[in-house]
Amino acid sequence: SLKLSLYKKPFVESFEETPLMVAVLTYMGYGILTIFGYLRDFLRQWNIEKRHIARERDEQKDFVPLYQDFENFYNRNLYIRIRDNWNRPVCSVPGPKMDLIERSTPNYNWTFEYTGRVLKDVLNLGSYNYLGFAENKGPCADAAIEATQAYGVGVGSTRCEMGNLDIHEELEQLVARFLGVESSMAFGMGFATNSMNIPALTGKGCLILSDELNHASLVLGARLSSSTIRVFKHNNMQSLEKLLRDAIVHGQPRTHRPWKKILIVVEGIYSMEGSIVRLPEIIALKKHYKAYLYLDEAHSIGALGPNGKGVVDYFGLDPKDVDIMMGTFTKSFGAAGGYIGGKKELIDYLRCHSHSAVYATSMSPPVAQQIITSMKIIMGEDGTTLGADRLRQLHENTTYFRRKLHDMGLIIYGNEDSPVIPMMLYMPAKIGAFGRQMLKKNIGIVGVGFPATPIIESRARFCVSAAHTREMLNTSPHRIARTKFPRIQSNYSPIQRALTEE
Repeated sequence: SLKLSLYKKPFVESFEETPLMVAVLTYMGYGILTIFGYLRDFLRQWNIEKRHIARERDEQKDFVPLYQDFENFYNRNLYIRIRDNWNRPVCSVPGPKMDLIERSTPNYNWTFEYTGRVLKDVLNLGSYNYLGFAENKGPCADAAIEATQAYGVGVGSTRCEMGNLDIHEELEQLVARFLGVESSMAFGMGFATNSMNIPALTGKGCLILSDELNHASLVLGARLSSSTIRVFKHNNMQSLEKLLRDAIVHGQPRTHRPWKKILIVVEGIYSMEGSIVRLPEIIALKKHYKAYLYLDEAHSIGALGPNGKGVVDYFGLDPKDVDIMMGTFTKSFGAAGGYIGGKKELIDYLRCHSHSAVYATSMSPPVAQQIITSMKIIMGEDGTTLGADRLRQLHENTTYFRRKLHDMGLIIYGNEDSPVIPMMLYMPAKIGAFGRQMLKKNIGIVGVGFPATPIIESRARFCVSAAHTREMLNTSPHRIARTKFPRIQSNYSPIQRALTEE
C-alpha cells in the first residue's frame, strides 16, 4: 500500500519472459554461427578463403594484442553478416520520412559501394526525433540561421577562456527555468556530459549504485571516477534497498569506514527496454538512506510529462528531490549536447572541476539557438500552442502504435507511455532479415542484438515521433505483419497465426 501511494496514476510495464523453445533455438543459432566462424577462420589461416580484415604483421605477433580476440571474432564472423542494416547513409532531414543512399556489396558486407540511387521517403521509425524538431524549416531553423549569421558556426575556445557567449548564458538560464532548478550548465556533447562529470562528483571512498541497464556513458563515467561500483537489478527496488542497507551497515571494504558519498545512478527512459524509472520509490529510498540521486533524462526530457519536463514532471514530483538532473539536447530538441541541473553550489563546482567544462570547446551557437527556440516552443513562450500540440500528439502516437503492435500479437517491451518501443525478434537471423525486409517496404528501423542486449533478446526498436501522422502509423504495422521472417508458431496469438497463414 505504501508503494501504491507513491504513484498518482497506474504504472504499467510489460516484459514477457523469453519462451523456452525460442531461447533454445536462439542459443543453437549462435552456436552454429560460432562453429562456422571458427571453420572460416581456419580456412583464412591457410589462405583458402580471402582475408578482408586488418591483421598484425608476423614480426609483431609477440607484442601485446591491440584488440580482444573474441570481440574481433564476433565482428568478422557474426556482425559482418548483418552489417548492411546499420550505418546507412541518410541524405535528407531525418524527420518522419527520410532519403537513404542505396548501397550494394560485392563481398558479403565487407565493403560497400554506392549504386547512385536514392531511396526516397523512407518512413523513419529509428530516430530519437520525439517532438519532431529535426527539421530544416520553421521557427527553429530560421532562428539557427540567424544565430549562424550573427555568431558563426564555431567558437574556437572553451567556456573558461574565450568561448563563453551570451547565447550560452541565455541557454543555461532557460534550462534551469524549464527544469525548475536553481542553476544549470550546458555541454557540447551528451556522452561526455555523463562520462566527464561523474568523475568530478565522486572518487575513492565513494559508492555508486548503478542500474544494470544504464547507458555506456554512465558506466564509463562511474569507472573513471575510481569509486566502488555496485549494480542493482533493473528497476528492482528490493535489490537497490538491499545494496543501500548493506552499504550503511558494513561501510567500505576492509576498513568498514562509512562511505564518503552514496550516489544512485538511474535513467528516465531506458533506450533499449522502453521502460521508465520507478522514480517515486527511488526518491523515497534515497531520502530514507541519505544517499544522492543522479538522474539521466536523455530520452525522457521533452518526451514525458504533461509539460514535457521529463520523468519528474511525469510523476508530478519536486525537481529539488533529484540532486543531479542530467539530460541531452539530441533527442526531443533536435540539436546536440547535454546539460546538468541542480543547486547553484553544484553547478559552480562543476564549472571549475568538470573536464567537459574546462577542456572541451563551447557549444556551437546555432546549436544553442536551436535548443533555446525549441525549448521556448515546448514551454509555450513563443505565443503559440505548437509545443502543447506536439506533446499531445507524441502521447497519442505512442499509445496508438503500441496498441496496434500489441493487437497483432507481437511481443513488445516497456512502459505504455514510453515512445521507445522494442519489438522482440530473439534469433540472430531475424535481425538482418527483418531490417532488410522493412527497407524493401520503405520503412527504416533499428535492429539491436548482442552485446547491446542479452544474447537471447535481440529486438527491433521503434521510436515514435510527434511528426508521424496517423496514416504513417497505420501503414507500418500492416507492412510489419506481412514481413516474411522466421517466426515461432508456438509463441503466436491467433491474430499472428492468421497474419502468417495469409
